[in-house]
Amino acid sequence: MQFLLNEEQILIQNTARRLAGDRIAPLAERLDRGEGREEFLANLKFLAENGFMALNVAADYGGAEAGAVAFALAIEEVGRACASTGVTMSVTNMVAEVIQAVGSEEQRAAYLPKIAGGIYPAAAFCLTESGAGSDPSSMRTKAVRDGNHYVLNGSKLYITSAEYAGIFVVWAVTDPDAPRGKGISCFLVERDTPGLVIGKAEKKMGQTGSVTNEVHFEDCRIPATQMMGEENDGFRIAVGELAGGRIGIAALALGISRAAMDAAKSYVKERKQFGKAIADMQGIQWMIADRETELEAARLLILQAAHLKDAGKPFAREASMAKLFSSEAAQRATYTALQLHGGAGYIREYPLERYARDARITTIYEGTSEIQRLIIAREVLKEI
Repeated sequence: MQFLLNEEQILIQNTARRLAGDRIAPLAERLDRGEGREEFLANLKFLAENGFMALNVAADYGGAEAGAVAFALAIEEVGRACASTGVTMSVTNMVAEVIQAVGSEEQRAAYLPKIAGGIYPAAAFCLTESGAGSDPSSMRTKAVRDGNHYVLNGSKLYITSAEYAGIFVVWAVTDPDAPRGKGISCFLVERDTPGLVIGKAEKKMGQTGSVTNEVHFEDCRIPATQMMGEENDGFRIAVGELAGGRIGIAALALGISRAAMDAAKSYVKERKQFGKAIADMQGIQWMIADRETELEAARLLILQAAHLKDAGKPFAREASMAKLFSSEAAQRATYTALQLHGGAGYIREYPLERYARDARITTIYEGTSEIQRLIIAREVLKEI
């Protein structure tokens, strides 16, 4: 199979690289220190205005209609510049795709143009709870029918962009007597809905520019028309859309890795020891060769999963493989790059410690590495 990019994909990749270099990378260090929120929000709007918040959404709703391969390429470039911006862009695109895939025509027309055009700075995906992480079927948030409305009660945890999301896709139990995973429904909740309460922002190890909050629903009353898809069919929706999200996180992990290794390659060519650049030392060269080989393999896995998605073929296994390999490779790449900097890599004057912190979460969110292994094993054993 060939992975030659078409003209549109190359254009999107180059545009993302240019915008990331000009607007996003210069802010990354300040975001990591907890500064620059207004500039960050301005960059999110700028990305939307340039088509990057709804890359796989139909043009009728303001989207770029560029496909999953273009999405992966763009996320890699933005993640290379700033992981916090990259994850915000990835999740917002995922929410837009959920709405397009299972929303009604009225819901698509109401919300997709606001995401695509930057009216909403971001969008949020509310699935995880304190007792329902890797196993979302055990969620406890409930939605009770009351006439032409549903009343939501419960809490969600670790919600990306909750503080400035304009729309929330929320999963809740609508039939508590159904078998686990069979009585869950999916809803759209607007930011200003009474009873939707944004909780504390988490203090995180990395990706600190991307806010992560608790979200509480306290007698949150929404019209029944805000349900997406069929009642009690929400778990299937969540499982299906998470597969697409894993392509985004894989690409983000690759972007962080590329940034780290680019910095390392430049450094070892300049740093001299024993009378020569350390880049001339075989041990250093082998470290770089191993990491670069892994990153190329990660890129191919990501493109394979994205290509299958664009072709309308099953891609869950390939997305999990891409996410598993890319996120684990990111741990090795960022730590190798830090090691190649020696003591300088441990100093905040250099970005290596930030890359290592930013990469760490990629093995956890959108399904841990352990969950990816379960999915991959289940899918390959089906073939026997």
